[in-house]
Amino acid sequence: MKHRYFTHAFLAAAITGGFSVNAQAATEIQWWHAMGGALGERVNEITENFNQSQNKYKLVAVYKGSYAETMTAGIAAFRSRKHPQILQVFEVGTATMMGAKGAIKPVQELMGDAGVPFDQKSYIGAVAGYYTTTDGKMLSMPFNSSTPVLWRNKEAFIKAGLDPEKPPQTWPEVGEYAKKIVEAGYPCGFSTAWQSWIHLENFSAWHDVSFGTRENGFAGTDTEFTFNSPLHVKHIQQMADWQKDKIFVYGGRRNLGNAKFTSGECGMYTESSAGYGGFKAGAKFEFGASNLPYWPDAKGAPQNTIIGGSSLWVLSGHSKEEYEATAAFFNFLSLPMVQAYWHANTGYVPITLAAYDLMKKLKFYDDNPGRDIPILQMSAKAPTPNSKGLRFGNFVQVRSIIYEELEAIWAGKKTAQQGLDNAVKRGNAELRKFEKLQK
Repeated sequence: MKHRYFTHAFLAAAITGGFSVNAQAATEIQWWHAMGGALGERVNEITENFNQSQNKYKLVAVYKGSYAETMTAGIAAFRSRKHPQILQVFEVGTATMMGAKGAIKPVQELMGDAGVPFDQKSYIGAVAGYYTTTDGKMLSMPFNSSTPVLWRNKEAFIKAGLDPEKPPQTWPEVGEYAKKIVEAGYPCGFSTAWQSWIHLENFSAWHDVSFGTRENGFAGTDTEFTFNSPLHVKHIQQMADWQKDKIFVYGGRRNLGNAKFTSGECGMYTESSAGYGGFKAGAKFEFGASNLPYWPDAKGAPQNTIIGGSSLWVLSGHSKEEYEATAAFFNFLSLPMVQAYWHANTGYVPITLAAYDLMKKLKFYDDNPGRDIPILQMSAKAPTPNSKGLRFGNFVQVRSIIYEELEAIWAGKKTAQQGLDNAVKRGNAELRKFEKLQK
């Protein structure tokens, strides 16, 4: 996959005009983030280029660990009044941030106060909608947005007698392909990262079934989970049953199982589109991406997938000058060339329509087939109440509950019905705790 024209040096030259600007800034702001490894390097490069592009502000990027650790650190810092201007929060923390009265400064307000041009219609709808109130007010700045796809090892396909350019489209086909891959000598047909996000949350949107009532929480906090429907149970039980033949192998929480794909152990892998950077760096074989599979007997499928990743929240309690610096950085971050660089090197989708158009004009997708799949998949159809996203309080805790119950299912300790029923019951208890705090 080619993207040699989206190098750090090229970005620096494009932004600064080929020369360095004195970056001794009068106003310093901090950005606490959760991007480690190769993604952290890209964050540092964007930070460096912002500082090189002007001499009025200085941005300091600070890695704070995982998404959950970064959010926890930000909340603790806010309570002690030692908080950063910008905090990266993963998408499932959106409702919690919205409920933190007095803790945030909405991005739309930030840009207006700073006099920086801002049109939220310039952002890709599926991305912006996740972080926008029902009355159309954007609360946080989209940053690293992705959606799940099916990754395949083309070498494994060839050895299994499969066409490497014809990936499976449905879950029954995944089972058939994975069986052939195992028969070809591979210890694993397919595995997955982010089991809740991909196989319950996005599974719901892709099949146009509800994950929870009240439009998945968008219409109010008095909601309940519904991810124990017959279709959800069917899917999870099938994955559990596939384990006995190594068609499916559980790889661990979050994306800890990525090595199963990059090492060549598993022939297929469901993971975020943002897995591209790690796979590019670690895989010794040619790989490709395709749409998330679906159950063909599910009415309305496939619908559209929803985003994962995070957005940048501006915390309250800072000076006018610091907010002006923050607005300037958000404006820089939205530049088509910056977004093009981020998209090309990470697998995250560009957050603006202009950046997407730039990639098409540069024939990036012609040179890199499949890299536009995440964007097309998210925008395949107009979102329904079941497929525009999730907005549940205490969802960080709920995901931990889902992990526990799914692991019990994978271990054969519970059926899919038992595990999902229990996850819904325990999750609803967390929703009631959150709802109580909002009153």
